[in-house]
Order: sequence, then structure tokens, then C-alpha cells
Amino acid sequence: MEQRIQYTTTADGLRIAYSVTGSGPAFIWDAGYPFNHLKAAMDVEPYRAYFERLAADCTLIRLDHRAAGLSQRDKLPESFDDLTADLEAVVSAVNLGPLSLGGSGMGGGTVANYTSRHPGEVSRLVLMDTMARGAWNHGAGAARWQTLQDLARSDWEMFSETTASVFFGWGEGGVARDAARFIRECTSPEAVSTIAEIATDFSDLYRHMEIPALVLRHEESVFPPMEAAIELTALIPGAELVLLDGTWLTTSDRAIRAAEIILDFIGATDGPKTGATLEAAAFRTVLFTDIVGHTEMMSRLGDARGRDVLREHERITREALAAHGGTEVKTMGDGFMASFASVTKSVECAVDLQKAFAARNASAAEPLHVRVGLNAGEPIEDDGDLFGATVILASRIAAKADGGEILVSNVVRELVTGKDFLFNDRGDTELRGFEDPVRVYEVWWRDG
Repeated sequence: MEQRIQYTTTADGLRIAYSVTGSGPAFIWDAGYPFNHLKAAMDVEPYRAYFERLAADCTLIRLDHRAAGLSQRDKLPESFDDLTADLEAVVSAVNLGPLSLGGSGMGGGTVANYTSRHPGEVSRLVLMDTMARGAWNHGAGAARWQTLQDLARSDWEMFSETTASVFFGWGEGGVARDAARFIRECTSPEAVSTIAEIATDFSDLYRHMEIPALVLRHEESVFPPMEAAIELTALIPGAELVLLDGTWLTTSDRAIRAAEIILDFIGATDGPKTGATLEAAAFRTVLFTDIVGHTEMMSRLGDARGRDVLREHERITREALAAHGGTEVKTMGDGFMASFASVTKSVECAVDLQKAFAARNASAAEPLHVRVGLNAGEPIEDDGDLFGATVILASRIAAKADGGEILVSNVVRELVTGKDFLFNDRGDTELRGFEDPVRVYEVWWRDG
């Protein structure tokens, strides 16, 4: 498989290497920081077989995270947000529309974090040998990982050989040696030392995941332990757990089998696909809401009080949708995605939403400031969910709004010309993933 390695730049100015191979439905694979190297991975035979099988039936996008592989190595990540920024830069560079995402190890957390941040962009999620809370939080895994980190600082070569043996199995000498060499090429002791430091508990994020998810776990793997895979599957509504033979991608046959399961799940082969087939939906107006300062609020109030406030947001939003003929597509915990057959009804709903939140905030101890964005077009429908450029643009427009604002695309404004709406031209706006600036308008909803 010939791969063309390209570079893109993150929002914080780092150069990230990525490759695009094959054709078909777009699938991004995040091998997990810091053990990723676009070129060296192809020298490990099971990896090569895995990627070649995927690229035979899909457009396969791979990346090297910062401080690893062929990407810029002089700055270590400080959080999962940094790793997510690497993925965001690659998604923006390839600009392929609806995506399926997959990740292993820490890549699982990165693709899940991306999915939560960008509702409507990701159609399916594949999580292989990963966890919700970090393997070091699961019983004996914590002690094992601490031992490995100490070894990385004192003897880098021994660390790579031991880690490869742990993942690949002591009896797989040839593959383990290739994997050890691969680990040394991928990263550095300094990067390995950051793994536990940036570990994040994504349990709440997974609880609110509302896209089809497939959890894959190799039965003989040490990391993560089986209880981590069970916990992860139980957290994600409707997720499916599939157990694979052996430890990781130890042989080409096992690697190809894992790839074929993934291809079937994302609908890239002729076999059955979980859920409905992608098809063009009718013309819809797509509306996004998002609570400003949600993370800070939850941290300040705690889970119980914070959840009470979120229930108020959900109640007000659902009442407005019902009153205006809107369809709830999904909720992301701190926001909603909804669709409307009528453009006029969608804008009326947005106005009534902001008025309802303003009325609530006048007497509430904990105010809710919500941003709203709308766009109209013909999205892609898959198993009750909506995807495509129409949805992505609506999400991007919402992200540009401040709390208490409604922003809409020019399409929406033109389709309600002559109605009793007041618009303020916000001018051409740069939106991530869109080559040309997009004209955005604010809907004025306040009286007076």
C-alpha cells in the first residue's frame, strides 16, 4: 500500500503528519498517542495487513500526534484537548464530509472527545482495546503501568521490549521484536511519561454518546483489562462488544479479521451493516443549541445540582420543539440537535427558546446562557441521525454564537424573507472545515 504523507497545522501552530489511502467511506484511525508512526507501522507485518485491508474498502486516514511519529516532536501534549486538536486539524485538512472514527489505546479517548465536540460530523465510532478511565485506574493495571513508566525513564530499550511483550504476548518473539523497534521509533521516554498525567475520565461523555459504537477487545490482552472493556460498553447506549482472538494484532490473519469487522460496521463492504443505509434526507432546517460554560458549571455545582440545571435546559428545549413541530435528533448533554420541515417554524422555535431561557434566568439562582445556530439543506440520514455538510455548517454556526444569541446561515435568512424576523448581518465568517467564508446573520429576538 503506497501512502502519501502530508502535513497540516494545528490551531496552536504544530505540524501534524497524516496520510490518506484507499477509496470509499471515510474512516479515520487514531492508533493512540504516543505509539503512532505512519511509516514505521508499515514495517510491522500485522499492522501493514490491517491498514491494507481497511484501505481496500474505505478511505483510510491516519495521523501521528504531536511529540510522536513524523509529527512535530518538540512540544508534549498537556491534556486530551491537545490530542483532540491534532485530530481536528487533520479532519479539517481532509474535509471528506461524514466520517467514521476509530481509535485504540489513548486514541479511543481522542476520537470520543472529538465526537462529543463535533455533533453531526461522526456517523460511527470504533473503540479497540481502550477504556473510559485509563487502564491505570483498573486494579492491577495501575501498578503495571507505573512499573513500565519507571522502566521507560531508566532503560528505554528494555521498556520498548517489555511493553511489546506485554501487548503482543511473551510467546510472539518475532512480532514482539518488530513492535519494540516500532515503539522506539514512535516516541520518547518524555512522551511516555505524559500518558498517565493527561489521562481523563470520559465516563460521562460516553454516557451521552448517541451514535452507533463498536467496542473491540482482544481476549488475551493485558491492557486494558476485560473489566475496562465491559465498563466502556455498558456506558455507551446501544454499544456492541466483540471479542477478538489473541493479543492485539499479533498475526496478519487476526489483523485482517479485525479490519473486516470494522469495515462491516461502518458500512464499507457488501455485508450487512448495523443500522439503516445512508440516504439523502428531505430538505430540513437543522438547529443546534449549546450551553455556554457547561463544563465550568458542572465543576462548580457538582453532579447532582448540575444535573438539575441540565434538566431545566432539557425541559425548556423539548417544550419549544414540541410547540413548533421540531424533531429531536439527539442530545449531547449540554446541547440539542433538532430538525424541522419548516424553516419558519425553526426560527420561531429558536426565538421562543431564547425568550424562555431569558424568562427563567430572571429569577433563577443559576442562569442558563444558550447559543443557537441554524442552517438548512438536504442532510444525509442514517438510522434516525443526520449527517453531512448541512449539519456540520449548522454546528459551526452555533459555535460562533454567544450565550443568548441566535445565528443563522444566509440560506435560512433568504427562506424566511417577508416574515416578521429581524436580522443583523454579522458578515463573512471563517468556519473550520469550510474553504470559503460563510455569511452569518443574527436573529434579533429581544423586545424593543
